[in-house]
Amino acid sequence: MTDNPMMGAYVIGGLVMLVSWLVGQQLRSRFAKYSKTPLSNGMSGAEIAQRMLHDNGIFNVKVTHVPGQLTDHYNPANRTVNLSEAVYHQRNAAAAAVAAHEVGHAVQHATAYQWLTMRSKLVPVVSVASNLVQWVLLGGILLINTFPQLLLFGIVLFALLTLFSIVTLPVEYDASNRALAWMKQRGIVTSGELAMSADALKWAARTYLIAAIGSIGTLMYYVMMYVNRRD
Repeated sequence: MTDNPMMGAYVIGGLVMLVSWLVGQQLRSRFAKYSKTPLSNGMSGAEIAQRMLHDNGIFNVKVTHVPGQLTDHYNPANRTVNLSEAVYHQRNAAAAAVAAHEVGHAVQHATAYQWLTMRSKLVPVVSVASNLVQWVLLGGILLINTFPQLLLFGIVLFALLTLFSIVTLPVEYDASNRALAWMKQRGIVTSGELAMSADALKWAARTYLIAAIGSIGTLMYYVMMYVNRRD
């Protein structure tokens, strides 16, 4: 462990940021490329989302649009599929992938998918933990030899954030799998368009994977710092 307790965390954080940036660049590149491929069926992202909802017997979820890029999300609180302006209006392979993925979350909600249920239950706790963790960890590191319990508390808070990032993985991968299976089963896209959608969603999922790996690595660093402290 380094002589400067914070240095190891900075190194891990820097590596995660670098890999996240590289994956993000690939993600944006893929979406830019597939946004230039018009869908053979001529459907917009909004139309695809609505069609997938109805095909799954879901009629109480509203499809709407939000400003920004890659701001697409499903809100279980008010049952809305929120698509970015480009995804909502455009008619291409990238828009189809994102729209169907977000509806995948709505299907998870409607079928009480266990990982989504667990993730939703963690949200309030994680919200509080995320506001406290950096200050508690900083104080714990500064007082590691006189008040190590503070660092231990910070580790518990960070562990909750790490658990949340891990639970998010099956939620995101399952939503993509539901989206691709539906598009293939219903013949919504051609085989080539399906391959593009799958590739776009693969890179989107990798952003969550990198975040989870980085969180686990940082958590282990803090745990080792606590275990190896000088009493």
